[in-house]
Formats: sequence, C-alpha cells, structure tokens
Amino acid sequence: MTRTFSQVFSLTLVFLFIMIGFTGHLPAADMELLGAGATFPQPLYSKMFDAYNQQYKIKVNYQGIGSGGGINQLIKKTVDFAGTDAFMTEKELQSAGAPVLHIPTCLGAVVLAYNLPGSPRLNFTPETIAGIFMGTITKWNDPQIASANPGIALPNLTMSPVHRADGSGTTFIFTEYLAKANNAWKEKMGVGKSVNWPAGSIGQKGNPGIAGYVKQTPGAIGYVELLYAIQNKMAYGNVKNKAGKFIEPSLRSVSAAANVKIPDDTNVSLTNTDAAAGYPISGFTWLIFFKEQNYGGKTKERAATLAKLLMWSVGNGQRHVEPLQYAPLSKEAAAKSVKIIGSMTYNGAPLLK
Repeated sequence: MTRTFSQVFSLTLVFLFIMIGFTGHLPAADMELLGAGATFPQPLYSKMFDAYNQQYKIKVNYQGIGSGGGINQLIKKTVDFAGTDAFMTEKELQSAGAPVLHIPTCLGAVVLAYNLPGSPRLNFTPETIAGIFMGTITKWNDPQIASANPGIALPNLTMSPVHRADGSGTTFIFTEYLAKANNAWKEKMGVGKSVNWPAGSIGQKGNPGIAGYVKQTPGAIGYVELLYAIQNKMAYGNVKNKAGKFIEPSLRSVSAAANVKIPDDTNVSLTNTDAAAGYPISGFTWLIFFKEQNYGGKTKERAATLAKLLMWSVGNGQRHVEPLQYAPLSKEAAAKSVKIIGSMTYNGAPLLK
C-alpha cells in the first residue's frame, strides 16, 4: 500500500510520541552530552569522545574554554560535566549549591615551549623560570640561563613571555609549582587560575593560543601541555626538580611524579615532586559533575548515560591516553574514580546498580 507524505509524517510522529511515552525522552542514540573546560586535556578528550561515539553512538560535545570557564558553566548547570586542571576551591564548591564530584582522567606535563634559532634543548631552574615570567630576566643570553646551559650559544634576543589570558588550570599547575619552588614567586605572584602578570607579558587564550603565539614569535616563551609543543614542533625545556636533576618532560617522568597516595576525593597535587626522576610541573586533570543528577529537568537516562561515559573514561578509554603523550591513571587512581562515579545518585538513589 502506498502512503502519502502526510501519512508517513503522521506515523513518524506517532512513533516518536510512543517512544516518549514509554521512556520519557527520545532514544539515547539522539542524545548529545555537553561538556566544557580545560584545554590541557582537550586533544585527548577529542579522541576519546569520538571513539566513544563510534562504539556507543553517544555524541559528546566538549568545548575547550579553560578550566575557569568550565567550572562556571557547571555551576550554571549549562553542561553535563566540565573539565578542570585545578581542583575546585571551597568558594567554587559552595557556589555550586550541591556536591560536585571530581575524577581524574589522566596526567600531563606543563612544559616551557620557546622559539629560538636552532631550537636547542635548554635547562631551566625554578629561579630562571620565575625571573622570566616576573619580568626580571629579559634576554635569552642572561647569565642565569647561560649557567644552566653550558656549551649552548644563547642569542642576545629579547624574551617575549606569554601567559594564559583566560582562567586556566594549566596556569594553576604552573603557578603552584613556582610558589612551591621559588619564594620570590610565592610572595609576589602567588597561585591561581589567573594571576596579576607583569607588564610586558602577553596573554593568549587556551593552550592553542599560547602554542600558536610562541611558534610565530622569535624569542617567545610560554607554558603549555606537552602535546601542544610536540604537535607544533616547538622546542621545550628540561626543568630542575627538587632532587637537583634536570628532567625532560615525558610519560615516564610524569608517571614518576604521580607516585603518591591518592585521597578518596582525588584532590592531590603533583607539582614540585620529591621523586628523583619526576618531572616537577606535572598534574592531574579532572572531569567534574554533580553527585545528584536530578536537576534542571534532566532525565534519569541522560544521567545514566553520563555515568557510563565517565566509567569508560577511567576504564577502557584509558587506551587512548599514552598515544597522545599523556600519562594514564594508576590502578589506585582508577579505582578511586570508579568508586566516586558509583556514588552518583538520581532522586537520592544510586544511579548505577
């Protein structure tokens, strides 16, 4: 029997209404989870969420707007989850108005990327890093840099330090490290997702913004997640750790820095590690979400879909971590994350059974 377009359209509407009547919403395949935040892990999330969509037909739209922006969007309840490289502060947790959970997804290195002729691999001390970004070291051939790099001909080139202009977890990791390793930085600059940078330091948005500026500007130096330096084929330096060794940022040295006990809420710092082989500007990055998922008209199926994505991210999704130069979660960190996800609720009842 041949049906008219009107009849087919009417039957389609009837089918959709039946589906809504039985489930309260459209099928999960039409669902798109929303996330926003840190650019530090954005290359990894792009890969992970694309792989998840191919396997489970669930779209995940993640926008890299910086950790501060992601936290604000979660507090406003405009996203299902957010990404941050800095654990939420007490003030931010209070602003959320309900318990927010954190799970780490990987570890990464914040590296000093720079643009110099010949792209030499340089060594940096906490004192030189602080001096560069506080504006007291302005030339690449400064004696303090030269003393850490014997045998390397440093150019008489003016430095162009570049920092994150947006609220950034990468900035938090970077400034937390410097505050631990250098008293002058601790007293004058402090720690935060944003700080009062000195005149002459140039702001750029996101890890991509800093990487792009450094790549195009001779004499520039900035701090970015390791993969951004590798992808842009930029030189990046070794950093002197607490043990007095100049450490190259790598999967191995980041993993060494993560050899710490993980608390139940996963709020742990890896900067300025005691590990002799650990890279000192390392950090976790987290996905954050509300513990109670029944808010803003969210369906239970949507909440469960989010929980399953989170479980996959700390489980099978970890296979995507190392190929993108991030360090995977330890068994302890993954186990803590699974327990946290298992504590999610809907109307006060466990979301996953």
